[in-house]
Amino acid sequence: MEKHFHEIRDAVHVFVHLDTEERRVVDSVAFQRLRHIHQLALTHLVYPGATHRRFEHSLGVMELAGRVFDVITAERNRDSRVRQVFPPSPDALNYWRRVVRMAALCHDLGHLPFSHAAEGTLLPQGMKHHDLSAKIIQSDDMQRIWESVTPPLRRQEVAKLAVGPKDLKGEAFGPWESLLSETIVGDSFGVDRMDYLLRDSLHAGVIYGKIDQYRLIDTLRVLPENNTKEAEPALGVELGGLPSAEGLLLARYFMYTQVYFHPVRRIYDIHLRDFLTAWLGRNRFPTELDDFLRLTDEEVLVEMRKAARDPSHPGHDPADRILNRKHFRLLYERNPDDSAKNPEAGRAVYAAACQEFGDQYVRHDRYAEKEDPADFPVRMRDDRIVSSRAQSHVLKDLPPVNVDYVFVAPEIRTEAEQWLARNRQDIIVQKEKEEDEP
Repeated sequence: MEKHFHEIRDAVHVFVHLDTEERRVVDSVAFQRLRHIHQLALTHLVYPGATHRRFEHSLGVMELAGRVFDVITAERNRDSRVRQVFPPSPDALNYWRRVVRMAALCHDLGHLPFSHAAEGTLLPQGMKHHDLSAKIIQSDDMQRIWESVTPPLRRQEVAKLAVGPKDLKGEAFGPWESLLSETIVGDSFGVDRMDYLLRDSLHAGVIYGKIDQYRLIDTLRVLPENNTKEAEPALGVELGGLPSAEGLLLARYFMYTQVYFHPVRRIYDIHLRDFLTAWLGRNRFPTELDDFLRLTDEEVLVEMRKAARDPSHPGHDPADRILNRKHFRLLYERNPDDSAKNPEAGRAVYAAACQEFGDQYVRHDRYAEKEDPADFPVRMRDDRIVSSRAQSHVLKDLPPVNVDYVFVAPEIRTEAEQWLARNRQDIIVQKEKEEDEP
């Protein structure tokens, strides 16, 4: 007898449960490609266990998305002030549950080889992997799957929930669609974030990403944004779940500072981007779906090995540095004393180092988080709604991720360190001198 429900063993969630229609998505060419896309690019060169792929992450996101949907739509959990946002019938609710799980499953279909490492420079202007995810979800091959579901799914709705209003341009989102998308890719409670923190910390062998996802999910609610009658519905949390929400956002902060922005991990990303730019040249990554789906980490690695052995290959230098551990070394990193004198101290050091040693021997990595701290509604025990920032000093005072690295080639490292020790003060305060000049 053919099974309609299936289980997949998972290192994070023990089991991921799916039905036959969801399994058709998993068996598709587009989804199977994710078996060959590393979740964390070249992070395994720093944290050897971090070899996991987008494939298992996407399964985990679907598993969590189903749990969140069941909690926030349960009749006992609905806040009377926002009941109008929920679908009017059980059939409609079942339809949207299927859309949510499919969208969660497909949210990463458009990732490039090695995920985010080269996205900003090797796609056409203004395009991101989200655009490719939406394109794949709405392709003819995936449409055949959506039509086979009972009732058939509307591919545009799957794409909207998978990508979200922030990244899907030109699409109007109603309150219900915005809420459901928030459960998948939202900045506060998106299950994409929950799964990658849990999964990345497990495979990297660190504890920073551990969160209490069970308590957090059980206390998620659709709430009015504030106490006014005109308040819009938003995804929030019961007061009892606020510590778990704090834990999620603290875990993100520590994973960013300790893993994702580890300086050696970041320089490998830069070398990878240099290699891909040299290899692909003006061609960049293909965006026609047939060509795009044929390109994975494995094709890149084959070319990288070829380049490392061939000094005439345009990508020889970065390939050699990646495969033979000749990566650039850290020369300078952000220091609060320097930042007080010059907020862009790293840029000043980079410019001076390029002038002194040549830009082929120097790289700069700057990231300053621009988003405000998370703000979401919290339902107090007396039923009033408060802002999470007003209620939680942890969230209010959570610092933004802010890194500023300058790297130099290992062959000039000692000379560069001695040069910087002699000239650091003058380089950093040069901006102030220039501004004081008439």
